[in-house]
Amino acid sequence: MLIGLTGKNCAGKDAVADVLEHHGFERHSLSDAIRAEIKRCGLDVTRNELIRMGNELRVKEGPGTLAKRILAMLKTDKAVVVSVRNPGEVEELRKREGFILVGVDAPIEVRFRRNLERRRESAPTTLAQFVADEERENSVDQNNQQLDTCLGLADRIIINDGTKEELKKRVDAFLKEVGA
Repeated sequence: MLIGLTGKNCAGKDAVADVLEHHGFERHSLSDAIRAEIKRCGLDVTRNELIRMGNELRVKEGPGTLAKRILAMLKTDKAVVVSVRNPGEVEELRKREGFILVGVDAPIEVRFRRNLERRRESAPTTLAQFVADEERENSVDQNNQQLDTCLGLADRIIINDGTKEELKKRVDAFLKEVGA
């Protein structure tokens, strides 16, 4: 089984992946493919550079390139891929038998609070900035991030608006539902 995780910033994709790892899933992130390219180019890994480089790679190699790169790295059939942000990536991942796209979502106020709690250097410090960044990352250009479109393609949605224990129960219920 291959599970792809999509969702907006601070929705809890990594928290869901943490639970899946505890269930024996091999973990990868499409962002890792971008980080590797950024480092290969000798650049600093920042959120803006991740977005820029991801978009550049999609233009050069096609919208599904990050998924292709990660699929080539999988060592097992039981894996989770975090940070699916483009329909081309979904299309590539769907070529793999047993693929399920899971959207992870939470109210914007919850996601913004998590953003502040992360205390990342370049993170937005106001809700207005957070919303503006999110809108910028929600393009309709086939080579850019399309967060809303990917959420709309999800086979299942997991709402992450509570505690880590509540999220674990939701992920466990999802796994039971899909027979994993």
